[in-house]
Amino acid sequence: MTTALQDAKALVLAYWAAIDGAPAQDLQAKCRAHLPKWFRWQGPAPYTELHGPDALAAEYLAPLKRAIPDLQRQTIIFMAGVSNGRKDGTGDGAVWVAGTGYMTGTAVSDFLGIPAGTRPLRLRWGEFLRVENGQIVQSQFLLDFVDWFEQIDRPVLPRPKGVPFVFPAPTGYDGILTAPQDPAMTQETLDFSRVFIYGGLNKFDKNDLSSMGMARFFHANLKWYGPGGIGGCLSLKEFEDLHQRPWLVAFPDRQVQDLDNLIAEDRMVGASSFPGVLATHTGVYQDTAATGNKIAFNGIDFWLKTEGKFTENWVFVDMIDLFNQFGVDLFARMRAHGRKV
Repeated sequence: MTTALQDAKALVLAYWAAIDGAPAQDLQAKCRAHLPKWFRWQGPAPYTELHGPDALAAEYLAPLKRAIPDLQRQTIIFMAGVSNGRKDGTGDGAVWVAGTGYMTGTAVSDFLGIPAGTRPLRLRWGEFLRVENGQIVQSQFLLDFVDWFEQIDRPVLPRPKGVPFVFPAPTGYDGILTAPQDPAMTQETLDFSRVFIYGGLNKFDKNDLSSMGMARFFHANLKWYGPGGIGGCLSLKEFEDLHQRPWLVAFPDRQVQDLDNLIAEDRMVGASSFPGVLATHTGVYQDTAATGNKIAFNGIDFWLKTEGKFTENWVFVDMIDLFNQFGVDLFARMRAHGRKV
């Protein structure tokens, strides 16, 4: 399996290098060279799914590169593993390669109605790519649009309770795992993450946060890097007070489902699922009253485990899609010059 993971990593790195280095007009050819016709891309709202390399190039990659011609990828985490994301401890055995970091550059024209500007952007991205028979057949990808809106002074949500714009590389650890890793440590990390997800996150008794036992899994000095609109939390207490409590007030019945993937490599864990969590919107969230709507969350997470607990967590939630399910169009707010808060 080590060889399969290394081959998959090399495949993804070659694909990223090809699309990152190409001008907009060459992206169709680059995508055709690296992706099969049956490739499936699941992206952030206002996208949903794109099928095939031509659609990916024409509808997402080329418009983004035309808007930000100097776009460059900065990767802070890179890993691979065998999917093992079901509640019963099984998986389909698929190989997934994952990464996260920033896309940097200056917008010279609009993208999806997001105006150009003179400030350099640092756009948070996360991606999981499924590899089968030597081909990249699927991608789950999120770009943090709410954070982008905040960077251009067009906030669409109330001021984050957490610290905005915090998304650093792992502390004291090289998150770029290009070399093979210790399989014993990998298995230990994977086992711990499954207990955390299904034995901790899903244990909220709808009354007391302590019912989840987060201190068993998260270090007291946890660094939790949340998406735009939520912000970062720089301790377990901040995580509970600034994110977890408001989240569970709004979605007290929320449950993690069988995930599309859950992978580990050395001390890193990654997961993505579209969706991965189901809930009912029964309490106020941000500036939106309870709708009673059934909600499905699309998300991507990375965790770093250090001496028996998670010390860092990089988090993506498709906030545009989430608010769409409330009946709120955050892109429309942005186009109306944002909500001044």
